[in-house]
Amino acid sequence: MANSGIQLLGFFLSLIGIVGLIIGTILPQWKMSAYIGDNIITAVAMYQGLWMSCAFQSTGQLQCKIYDSILQLDSLGVACMGMKCTTCGGSDRLRKARIAMTGGIILLVGGLCAIVACSWFAHNVIRAFYNPYTPVNTKFEFGAAIFIAWGGSLLDVLGGAMLAASCPRKKQVSKYPAIGSTRSGPPSSTKEYV
Repeated sequence: MANSGIQLLGFFLSLIGIVGLIIGTILPQWKMSAYIGDNIITAVAMYQGLWMSCAFQSTGQLQCKIYDSILQLDSLGVACMGMKCTTCGGSDRLRKARIAMTGGIILLVGGLCAIVACSWFAHNVIRAFYNPYTPVNTKFEFGAAIFIAWGGSLLDVLGGAMLAASCPRKKQVSKYPAIGSTRSGPPSSTKEYV
């Protein structure tokens, strides 16, 4: 079984990754208006995120339109119950290791899905930026939030992999005995004196 240090490191990396994903998801700077072409000075900077789009004006006003969202993060609770350092789940080491492994797999799959989503969004931004039919004043480039989300999802994958390494291993019984561990002859009940 994996030791408690690896489980704790995996749990905290996943926790930091989930916090990064939440921050990246909430921030509206997934893509921001690109200043290209002849018109470099503009009065409005446009930001678009997953759940809102914002306009930042040169006067300092920020106007955002927010959409509703639902975030559910149950996998971290599952992983927490299965860690060696917790008392939840009793003292059965095999059961706790399987619970931690299940939480790690859920975190790993969630992190991979987040990487795919961030990469898909980035691909769409790049494709629209290099599309010759997109008007110059509506071209966007990457914002800071997409990098935070990428970092969070990578930490989530790394931490989930560490927790998934908690998979209990069965003791392997060798078909062949170790050298010197058995005698070649029949057992004798009499003592031999030299």
